[in-house]
Amino acid sequence: MSSGVRLRSWVSDVLLAAFVTVMQVQGTLVRNHGEPILRPLTDLGNLGYALLVISGVVIVVRRRWPVAVFAITASASLVFYVLDFPDGPGWLGLFVAIYTLTARGDGSRSLVVAGAGIAVLAPVWLIAAANVEPRATIGWVFFRIGASVMSAALGESVRSRRVIAAEALERAELAERTREEEARARVDEERLRIAREVHDTVAHAIAVINVQAGVTAHILGRCPERARETLEAIERTSSRALEEMRTILGVLRDDRDGRAPQPGLAQIDDLAAQAREAGLEVAVQRTPSAVVVPSAVGGAVYRIVQESITNVIRHVGPTRVNVAVAYSADEVAVRVTDEGPRGATLAARAAEAAPGRGLLGMRERCLLLGGELAAGRTTDGGFEVTARLPLVPNERVLA
Repeated sequence: MSSGVRLRSWVSDVLLAAFVTVMQVQGTLVRNHGEPILRPLTDLGNLGYALLVISGVVIVVRRRWPVAVFAITASASLVFYVLDFPDGPGWLGLFVAIYTLTARGDGSRSLVVAGAGIAVLAPVWLIAAANVEPRATIGWVFFRIGASVMSAALGESVRSRRVIAAEALERAELAERTREEEARARVDEERLRIAREVHDTVAHAIAVINVQAGVTAHILGRCPERARETLEAIERTSSRALEEMRTILGVLRDDRDGRAPQPGLAQIDDLAAQAREAGLEVAVQRTPSAVVVPSAVGGAVYRIVQESITNVIRHVGPTRVNVAVAYSADEVAVRVTDEGPRGATLAARAAEAAPGRGLLGMRERCLLLGGELAAGRTTDGGFEVTARLPLVPNERVLA
């Protein structure tokens, strides 16, 4: 609570205590003016005035010590009526104390304290009023009992509404934090996806360009025409890579105009053409099918083939690669197999086959879509990557 709020609360309590004190003293005097009374307020050393003043002034600290204030006002009321001091509005401080007790309490315990206090006060008030005259004035005793119960109920109602409002605010804040966390999670997933796409695109392009540049450097002086062809292949590869990079990074812009679709199954032949320019013999086999392949699945198949061919270019060199894509009613299967380095030993091939980031990335793609991937050497010294992807991919990837 800020200092300004505390100051306003303190000032209001001081004013309330002053009002209650004046009303209790002045109201009691006015109500009993000119009437015979059993015991004047000045009796027993002005004890009547003291009880009325104490039960009013103590209201100043009602917010800080609500139970103590209730106990003081209830005790003052008991003593006041047991000693037959004249009736009047001497119960105002008690009603305020009961209200504060339940309004600022914790619910059950504050209600128990208030109920126990009222249960003690009620019979004492009734016994003290047994000989009151005229008899009709005993109705004020029932008024005090009823007003005490109503004060407790009103305080509990205020407390309940405050608790409900606080819980609603907490739920709203929790929902807001949850939305923010979900949004951050989606951003992180999108960044990871973009990073993976950029890695696959750049790695493939650099691998092809590296091979072509090596060929160019080797034949530049002896066969200029062949060198020109390899340079043109480098230009085409780099242009395609830049175009694909612009497409991938286009998701970071608000403007969607001019974006090309993400690469998929239809672009596998382009991958094969690039690989042939890098010196590979690539054969692509696809079983004809009328199955509609989701774009997420098609993109994953494309990236698996791209990464597999990139690994062959990096670690094997000129060789034969077979790419097979098969469809069924509920999944797509892809297999990329190479024949291994020509003239190399199986041990050399095994050294090159240690798992790297490329295989990890392919496996992550399959797992996200609910599929599976296997990679390993073949018996004839080659390497094979197989993947099976369901046609109903994980909803989080498609979202």
